Amino acid sequence: MDPIQPVNTQSKGVFLTAEWRHLVMLNYEVDPSLLLKFVPAGTELDRWNGKSFLSLVGFRFLQTKVLGMPFPLHRNFEEVNLRFYVCREQNGEIKRGVVFIREIVPRWAIATIARTFYNENYIALPMSHRISSKNNGELEVDYSWQSGTIRNKIGLTVNGLPELPKSGSEEQFITEHYWGYTARKDGGCSEYQVAHPAWKVWSGKNIVVEGDMENLYGRDIAAILKHPPASAFLADGSAVTVSRGRKL
Repeated sequence: MDPIQPVNTQSKGVFLTAEWRHLVMLNYEVDPSLLLKFVPAGTELDRWNGKSFLSLVGFRFLQTKVLGMPFPLHRNFEEVNLRFYVCREQNGEIKRGVVFIREIVPRWAIATIARTFYNENYIALPMSHRISSKNNGELEVDYSWQSGTIRNKIGLTVNGLPELPKSGSEEQFITEHYWGYTARKDGGCSEYQVAHPAWKVWSGKNIVVEGDMENLYGRDIAAILKHPPASAFLADGSAVTVSRGRKL
């Protein structure tokens, strides 16, 4: 696998700036055939050591600004997304990116903006989070959302200090995809850049995945999420910059 390189954080056409913090990342090895129908035109599945991954991710959006402007009551919020990994070659450069199957946020305005400008599959549901430090040094982090009468939750526990992932590791592969790709309604693809420094990570334990995943993601993916993830970790996060999308 080619080394993963951080992107230029001074990219033109900034759409959004924010901090992404306390990223719970639950990663499932899946049969590539499960993901092929979601792969946007012009990209292909990205693999780590021949393996394809689906990730269930929860995190905090903080200090959010759209086009340089903060919006009251829409600066700090939770997000949970289900994503997988693709790549695209351009002029000899391999761009590694993320495709989102579904994204959950607590504010309808945020979901509407994301659907309008990026054609992302956002929905708005009541959400909450919990970040709890224990006397023994453990840190518990979870994200939950309400879907009908069912409360859904993902979470984990970590301890010790986070570390930068080793070069070529699975943790580096998961955390260091610096592009987003979205299938367009006309059959094409849009691309946008997500710039941030490398994140430090903790290895997770006491993994929690609860709720009605079939209603959100369909029967096939829900069946995957019923099993323990292949890996689970918490990323500390950082400031991020998301560029305007462009049609390929």
